[in-house]
Amino acid sequence: MIVKSIFWKKSFLVLSFLATVITGQAQSALKIAKLKYGGGGDWYANKTSLPNLIRFGNSELKMNINPVEDVVEVGSPDLFTYPFVHMTGHGNVVFTDAEARNLRNYLLAGGFLHIDDNYGLDPFIRREMKKVFPELSFVELPFDHQIYHLKYDFPNGLPKVHEHDGKQPQGFGLIYQGRLLCFYSYECDLGNGWEDQSVYKDPEELRRKALQMGANLLDYAFTIL
Repeated sequence: MIVKSIFWKKSFLVLSFLATVITGQAQSALKIAKLKYGGGGDWYANKTSLPNLIRFGNSELKMNINPVEDVVEVGSPDLFTYPFVHMTGHGNVVFTDAEARNLRNYLLAGGFLHIDDNYGLDPFIRREMKKVFPELSFVELPFDHQIYHLKYDFPNGLPKVHEHDGKQPQGFGLIYQGRLLCFYSYECDLGNGWEDQSVYKDPEELRRKALQMGANLLDYAFTIL
C-alpha cells in the first residue's frame, strides 16, 4: 500500500504540472476540496474555513495549495485528483453503494479524508463509513500519534474550539493495513476554528491552534501517506 500511495501522489503531481505547462497558466500544483454528499445534511457549512486553512498553510508552512477550494461529489471520478478532502456538516449523510465504493477506492489509492463533526454528524457518519469500510471501525488515536506532532505539537490531542456537550475533543481514525486514511475530529469543531474571526468571534489564540492542527492534517496527507 505504501508503494501504491507514493505512485498515486507522484502521478497526481506530474499530471498537475503537465496541465500547468499545457494551459500556460501559473497555478498551484495542489488543490483540496470539500466533499458534497447526499442525505440532506449541510455539507456546505463553514464557508470560510478551507480558504483560511489554505492561506495559513501557504503563508506559514510554504505549502503550494491553490487558494480556491473545490467541491467534489462522493461518487465523482474527480475525487481522485485531490490528495486531501474535507467533510463537515450537522446532519444526515447518505452514501449510495456506488459512492461508498468510489470513496473506498480513493482512500485505498492514497487519498486522505478529514471528517469534522460540526455537531450532529456523528451517528450518520459512523453509519455511512461502515458502508465504505465494513471491516473497519473508528479508533481513538493516542496523543503520541504523529498527526499531533508534525509541524505543530499537540501533546494533549485536539484543541477544543466550541463546547457543545462539554465533552473532551477526540480524534478518531480509520486505519487500513497500518495506514491512517481517514481522520475524524469529534467534539472539537476544528473547522469552526478555521472560519473568519468575525463568524464566531473566537479568541485569536484559539483560532491559531485550530489552524495549526489543520496544517498538521494537510502535512500528513501531502507528505506522510
